[in-house]
Order: sequence, then structure tokens, then C-alpha cells
Amino acid sequence: MSNHHENHAPGDWSTSIQSLLATVVIAVFVITFVVQAFQIPSESMENTLLIGDYLLVDKFRYGGGSVFDWVMPYRQVHRGDIVVFRYPVNPTQHFVKRVVGVPGDHIRLVERRVFVNGTPLTEPYVRYTSSVHDVFRDEFPRLNVPVAGLEGFWWLQMQKLVEDGQLIVPEGHYFVLGDNRDESLDSRYWGFVPRENVIGRPLLIYWSVRDSDDDSPVPTSPGDKLFHFAYTATHLFQITRWDRTFRLVK
Repeated sequence: MSNHHENHAPGDWSTSIQSLLATVVIAVFVITFVVQAFQIPSESMENTLLIGDYLLVDKFRYGGGSVFDWVMPYRQVHRGDIVVFRYPVNPTQHFVKRVVGVPGDHIRLVERRVFVNGTPLTEPYVRYTSSVHDVFRDEFPRLNVPVAGLEGFWWLQMQKLVEDGQLIVPEGHYFVLGDNRDESLDSRYWGFVPRENVIGRPLLIYWSVRDSDDDSPVPTSPGDKLFHFAYTATHLFQITRWDRTFRLVK
């Protein structure tokens, strides 16, 4: 009887390492250039997007300064698109809003309703939560009604961009609003989104979890974070919004 011993040739290990490296490179490429994870931090896009929604953002949709821009099937940002972008006031923060105005558009709000180039928009996704009439918010643009939360530089810039009661969107910029129109810190308060700030569009809600108002314990201090993590891990099934998980964003 003879004994058979399996010998791993150096070439086998080399092939395995190359395969692993290729996998890592592909994963890094996808994370860097194709998709990005993003969590909804506020109620400004309700009910389209909710606090606790975790998104995959399609970074290939619009291109944006890449060497691949001329060969890839990118498209322009369109009115009505939901976009994730770097907040112009603080680019380290990421916001998500809906594009209402593209370059050259004339924007105005009349009793909350958005008019673009004199035509009212049909916006079935918009939510109104306040019964109070806010002149600046609901009758935008108003050059004589500064409000709390209004960025000073935007207040000055807006003076130069309003004609006949309409705000003109300059080249290379977008005017964005939240779908939760009464509870959104958006272009009305801080200005336009430059084209280079646009990261991509939300593609998919890959997970959605009930927020802190949904009867789940919440951390009240940094020391509670471990407890909160443990609670989440042990109640994953109960706190997941299964009806929203793996939902395409429209």
C-alpha cells in the first residue's frame, strides 16, 4: 500500500493570493467609484425617505470630474431627481434632497406650491406638516423677510439673482428642496448645490430600522452606546422595517 501526500505547489499559493488581491481591488473600486452607503439623518425627505433608512448611492449615475466621464453612459442631473451631495456650507456633511431647479430655471413658491419658469410643478411626493404660514418659506424668494437659520452669504447672493420675483438658477448649480417641505433646511436657506458637490443618486434602501420614537430604548449618554448596539443586535428582526428593506428609491 502506498501513501499519497498532497503537495501544494508555490504556484497554487500564488494563484490564491492573486485571486484575493483581485477581489479586494474590485471591492475597493466598487466602494470608491460605484456605490456608497448613506444613512438618512433627518425627516426632511419624508415620506420618500425616512430616518433610519440605509441607502446605497449610485455614484456612477452623473459622473463628475472622473477620467472615465467621456466613455461612461452618464447623464445630466434632471429636475425631479433625488441626489446626495456635499452640503455647500460644510462639505464634510452629506445631504439628500430633490432637485427642483436646474441651470437657467426661474424658481418661485406661491403658497407653498413650486413654480418653475411660470409653470406649477406636479409633486405627489411632497408632504406638508405645518398649519402655520411662513412667508419666507412658503412665498420664496422674499428679499425683505430674513429668518432664523438663513445663511448670510446666501441672503446677499440672492439679492443679485432675483428678477420679477423669481430666483434664477445659475450655470453649474441646482436648486434643491426636501419632500417634507415644511421641515427641510434646503436651498431656500443656504443656496444652490454646485455640480461638483453632487455625489450621486440613492439607488436602493438596503436596510431600514425604526427610529428612536418607535418605543425602542435610546442611548442617553455615550456610555449607553454599547447597550444600544446590543439591543439592536438582539432585536434586529423586531426593529427592521421589512416593508422598506430592498426598496428602490424613486
